[in-house]
Formats: sequence, C-alpha cells, structure tokens
Amino acid sequence: MQEYQKLPLIGDKAPHFEAVTTNGPITFPEDYKGKWVVLFSHPADFTPVCTTEFITFAQREPEFKALNTELVGLSVDSLHSHIAWLRAIENLTFREYKNTKVKFPLIVDISMNVSNLYGMIQPNQSTTQAVRAVFIIDDKGIIRTILYYPLSTGRNFDEILRVIKALQTADKEGVATPADWVPGEPMIVPPAGTTEGANKRMEKPEDMVCQDWFFCFRKK
Repeated sequence: MQEYQKLPLIGDKAPHFEAVTTNGPITFPEDYKGKWVVLFSHPADFTPVCTTEFITFAQREPEFKALNTELVGLSVDSLHSHIAWLRAIENLTFREYKNTKVKFPLIVDISMNVSNLYGMIQPNQSTTQAVRAVFIIDDKGIIRTILYYPLSTGRNFDEILRVIKALQTADKEGVATPADWVPGEPMIVPPAGTTEGANKRMEKPEDMVCQDWFFCFRKK
C-alpha cells in the first residue's frame, strides 16, 4: 500500500529535495536563498483548469517578481509531457491572455516523491494526481502559508499575491493585517504585552487609532 507522508506545517523549514524541471535540475529550497517562492502543484498536464492556471501564473509572473517571489510548478507528469503542454499553451487564449510563454520551472515528479514530501497527494481526492497545493515560502526557506484547492476549482491569484504582500508587510512593519486587507489600508498593531505598554499606546493617537486596548490600527 502507498504511504502518504504528513504534510509540512506553517513555520516549518521547507523540506529539501532535488528534481528535474523544464528549466533544468534544481535543489530546493537552497537554489532560492534570499527569494520568496510560490511552490504549487497541479493535477495533470493537458487539462483545462490547470491550463487556465498556468496561463495566469505566466502572465502575472512579473507581479510576483516585483515582490521578490519566484514561481515553481509541479505535477506527476513526464518532462516530455510538460514541454509539449507548455508549447500548446502558447497557442491558447484565456480571457485577455494570449501568446503565453511559461518561463518558470515545472518539476517532473513521476515518482511522486516531491508530491508526497509536501502532502500534495491526498488519496481521498486522487492517488495518482496532486491536488492544487500552494506553499508560500519566505526568503529564509520557511513555510509561511499553505493553501489547498480541490481538483475542480482553479486558484485565486489575487489572493495569493495579497497573502505575499500581507506577509511581507507584517515582517517589515511588525504588524498584522485585518480581514480582506490590501496594501494601503490600516494595519493592526499587535496588543501590548503589559498594562503599561497598553496605556502608552492609548496616549499616541498620532501613531494609531485604538478602540480598545487590544484593538488598535495604524494607517501606514
């Protein structure tokens, strides 16, 4: 019986692997030191939902690069299948996107070693295909966000980009971000650890707006 490895968790170091890709061999996450990475899996080449996702990933890659973020795809298909599919994508149109060239690497994982390492094979969905997993990994190689989508549902790319922006903002500013936050909106200042700190916070309306000791926002 096939064994399925427990998926890594938020806060864990991204598990190491070496693999062949459409851009040559990679050592992960070491090759991406100093970069954020979106490591994502798709069920299969030459399938319609996956095709719309790859077109969108490729067309919006500059938005990810602007956030110091690289894209790395994966499925259990062969290198020959990957290359043929990516060539076919160039002739397809999805929404306003056309003439799409996929430049980021696509991992060959016929053995399913990487898929199992990252918990991308979920047997109640499929034992032969990866689900639509998204691992957002920071520039120190730490997993910061994990998203899973079923085989039938395409990903929301605005949300993936939003999460990266929120994480990077939180790291830089020492804040948290509220529900539906987008850049430019007020950020949450984490509660003070002491009563003295809370009192000082309430005395600084120029820096933030507090409705209660635990509920403070900063505009920028």
